[in-house]
Amino acid sequence: MVLGLGPEVLALFVAFGFMVGVFFSFFGMGGSFLVTPTLLILGYSAPVAVGSSMAFVFGTAVIATLKHHDVGQVDWKLGGLMFFSIVLGIEGGKLFLFFLEALGRAELIVGFVYVLLLAGVGLLFVRSALAGPDDADGESDDPDDIPEIARTIKSYNIPPMVTLTDGSEASLWTISGVGGGVGIVSGFLGVGGGFLRMPAIYYLIGVPLAAAVGTSLFGALMSGAVGAFTYGLDGVVDLGIVTGLLIGSALGARIGSAATVYVDEDDVTIYFGVMLLLASAAVALGELESWLEMPALDTASFVLLIGSSMFVTAIILYYAAKTVRAGTASGPTPTNSG
Repeated sequence: MVLGLGPEVLALFVAFGFMVGVFFSFFGMGGSFLVTPTLLILGYSAPVAVGSSMAFVFGTAVIATLKHHDVGQVDWKLGGLMFFSIVLGIEGGKLFLFFLEALGRAELIVGFVYVLLLAGVGLLFVRSALAGPDDADGESDDPDDIPEIARTIKSYNIPPMVTLTDGSEASLWTISGVGGGVGIVSGFLGVGGGFLRMPAIYYLIGVPLAAAVGTSLFGALMSGAVGAFTYGLDGVVDLGIVTGLLIGSALGARIGSAATVYVDEDDVTIYFGVMLLLASAAVALGELESWLEMPALDTASFVLLIGSSMFVTAIILYYAAKTVRAGTASGPTPTNSG
């Protein structure tokens, strides 16, 4: 036994962490919103699944935030202003989860929310892939530009107003609303919340896209730290799970980052979207198993989730290897100067 896990189970988490690291590092996302449903499918309680996922979020966000800090893409002041509302939101989400756990409904409701969440994000990726790059022609190429909706929100000067690192101003109420709302989602589902926080920082607070990504990762670091601490106090963080996932994701993230040099994201976006749709179906099968008491559904759910993750990882590695071989045959291959 290693940290309470048998060798086979530990190897499973290392392998899954590797896959999460590869494709989520490639697509620039945290990957935590696949960890919680996987743990639910494996039979862990909702508090353990969420608490362990929060600890995993913290570990991965530290590395990612430091990388973005190195290139000046983190607004530390904005992140600090969001901290208090994030803490309150996470605590609220956690209390609601434990309330549902006391009623015996936590796994059911968390699983149902994940079915909708994974399906929604998956459909967005598939739609984006099918639409193609031509649909983005109307967007501004200025990296410091912000969306029109953000300009409209900024035009309403609701005090207190604060000056951000880039010199722009934003209402503290908007900042607190974004932090608190995403904090509730993080505390309830065990996710970093980047898929909500980054768009919110960009579209609602009005931070340029690059800085929104880096600041969102800093928010994930805070969410993960607070969530891991509060869930840890309740004794529902499994260090064996977290350790296995972090070991695997550390290696996978390096490979996924390197693959971005060789692989066009547009080539594999649709596969990623399909994987999320299959993950949604996998969680739904797990929920059906709890109602119908058919072990075959649980097995199908696990195979579907792990199999789809393996498929997308293989696709990314295949495209990367294919491009490297083609570059070797024709001349020098691209290198990552970072």
